[in-house]
Amino acid sequence: MPTDSPTVYIIDDDPSMRAALEDLLASVGLRAAAFSGTRDFLAHAPADGPSCLILDVRMPEQSGTDFHVQMEALGLRMPVIFITGHGDIHMAVKAIKHGAADFLTKPFVDQDLIDAVQAALAADGRRLRQEQARQALRQRWEALNAGERDVLALVAQGLLNKQIAAQLGVKEVTVKVRRARVMQKMQAGSLAELVRLFDQLGLPSGAQPAPDGHRVPGRRAELK
Repeated sequence: MPTDSPTVYIIDDDPSMRAALEDLLASVGLRAAAFSGTRDFLAHAPADGPSCLILDVRMPEQSGTDFHVQMEALGLRMPVIFITGHGDIHMAVKAIKHGAADFLTKPFVDQDLIDAVQAALAADGRRLRQEQARQALRQRWEALNAGERDVLALVAQGLLNKQIAAQLGVKEVTVKVRRARVMQKMQAGSLAELVRLFDQLGLPSGAQPAPDGHRVPGRRAELK
């Protein structure tokens, strides 16, 4: 299978349950990786692509609910589907409030688990695409030099070229040149799109660019 195809992880201390879950997932064309405990799972290199975790609640090494809390600190953001033979409403509500994708009580209907897995994989796929888009946008921002970033920040505030030039202490032609480069590097087709991209960066607000004449000594003035 391609490395970016979906992967369903299983953590359950019952060998027969692990085998049954692997067979069920294979029957609908899903790749599964099963583990007897959380330690074995953490020692496994995660696959690329969307994933989710089917997690048993009660296990001798570490409970599923405790591990679910730990996952956030470990940076594991895949959706979690709890399965348990000892669940109750309070436990289910607590797990869902903490971010679990679903909570199924054994014995569960096979189709219910398949539906939960498909929904979790779809959600994780959306998350990965959003993260990739944010990373690509951040790379575009980092490709801008300091002067271009200053112009972009002021353009996003709605300032005109003349106003930006006055605030930065440069000529208006300098602003026009920087602004054109910003549009190109940020891959923005319009001013509205450029402002939207800047907003998506989530940079701290309120920071005002310093005039070029007050920058760190040694920086070459541009198009003065």
